[in-house]
Amino acid sequence: MQPALRPSLPEPPAQSAHDRVYRGLRQQVMHGELFPGTPLTLRGIGKSFGVSMTPAREAVRRLTAEGALTFSASGRVATPELSNERIEELASIRALLEPELASRALRRAHMALIDRMQSINEANARAIHRQDPVDYIRTNLEFHRTLYLRAQSPAMLGLLETVWLQLGPTMRALYTRLRRTTAPPHHRLILEALRAGDDAALRLALRTDVTQGLRHLVV
Repeated sequence: MQPALRPSLPEPPAQSAHDRVYRGLRQQVMHGELFPGTPLTLRGIGKSFGVSMTPAREAVRRLTAEGALTFSASGRVATPELSNERIEELASIRALLEPELASRALRRAHMALIDRMQSINEANARAIHRQDPVDYIRTNLEFHRTLYLRAQSPAMLGLLETVWLQLGPTMRALYTRLRRTTAPPHHRLILEALRAGDDAALRLALRTDVTQGLRHLVV
């Protein structure tokens, strides 16, 4: 007797058009591909992603709710131009969340993690050498996120990524202003603190790293 066949599992649903636009545009904003105040149109977004205006509109709605885009009363969509007060507020949030996430991650850190972060930091240095601001921002965030994933605190990391998202265009402006030629010095101190298992040094290195750059934008 032949065994009864199990019903086949349903095919996973294809990524919806608006979700694809949302994720793609979200990445562009977070990684600084767009400068502060860059105007966007639903038609232009739709054309860029090969979709109609409806999914483009839904993606813009979600990103506006996250603070990644602004939507004026006249219907103008743009990347945010942050005031000094807003920059300081977001930097303060980073200074609170990131040392805490790093501290929680330290309990679960291992040499493979540290080696992975070292490799990302080397990629970050190469991006600076190439004067590639988008890859610099991307690898910089990847360096931090790789550590924070070990904290196993998804709600806290989700809040932090919303802050990163709002700061993406501002970080691009910061890179342009500073014209970096070397990797962030505090990444080395972060790696040293992880190797030593030094919580206090790790917190200090993180707090300094996430606040010193943004301070250059506050005039």
